[in-house]
Amino acid sequence: MEKKTLLKPRTVSAIKDFACVVPALIFLVIFTYYPICKLVQISFTDWNLLNDTWNYVGLKNWIWLFDGSGTKHLLNSLRVTVLYSIGELTITLIGGMIFALIFNRLNKAFSFMRAVVFMPKYVAMSSAAVIFLWILNTDTGILNYLLRSLGLPAVDWLGNRNTALISVLMLTGWRAIGYGMMIYLSAMIGISKDYYEAASLDGATAAQSFFKITLPMLSPTTLFLFVTTFISSMKVFQSVDILTQGGPYRATEVFVYTIYKYAMEDFRMDRASVIAIAFFVMLLVVTASTFKISNNSVHYDS
Repeated sequence: MEKKTLLKPRTVSAIKDFACVVPALIFLVIFTYYPICKLVQISFTDWNLLNDTWNYVGLKNWIWLFDGSGTKHLLNSLRVTVLYSIGELTITLIGGMIFALIFNRLNKAFSFMRAVVFMPKYVAMSSAAVIFLWILNTDTGILNYLLRSLGLPAVDWLGNRNTALISVLMLTGWRAIGYGMMIYLSAMIGISKDYYEAASLDGATAAQSFFKITLPMLSPTTLFLFVTTFISSMKVFQSVDILTQGGPYRATEVFVYTIYKYAMEDFRMDRASVIAIAFFVMLLVVTASTFKISNNSVHYDS
């Protein structure tokens, strides 16, 4: 008689654990990895939504993007997106830190003010953008009304290429600064008071305590906010689409809006896919570099 071989308990447990993960893996393959592979395939075709057929064209789309007429649009979108990201990072990190220091008091009055500052985060971006369309309107907007009341000239906030991106950042700042404040506040609560008591006994000023204790202890939080805010800022779309539609003169045409424009307005899925892949690689490289560089400057003691 043949001897039956039984699986070891550890192997059975591993199989059961893997079986629990299989549904999630199937979901990822269908809705994440397969679309990415399909996107790469489309980038080597001449797929136009107005045509019923398509053909493989090799590196034609890539040449168009990096050594053709698409290069100037790529560089413009990169410039606008980087400027927008710098603005949102500044508002979220520096503005959030300042508000966190101001409202770092555990009483009802400050709790109410924190709620007021954080409340815009709950407002949908589409709804907030429509409100800001009225606020920034050249003729009837409340912002220009206030400027006229002060004897200043009205500003074409959304129609002037010098102020259009700033106008989009106004909306972003209104929604993002409260989020940065709350993240920093939650981290500040976790910092032991013993550090500040020891610094006070050594004669440290409030500024010295902030730069020598608070700021280093908040470095993991700052890294988290930097990475998440950077990724979200690079993917900005709704506010640009509603407020400026990428204008005027492509002054607010960020990366995602460029992809949308080629895919849904020009119906050039081939060119949109090439830009999307370049955008994905760029995000991946910058995010990985950020974690690599920050390894020596982030403290996890708190």
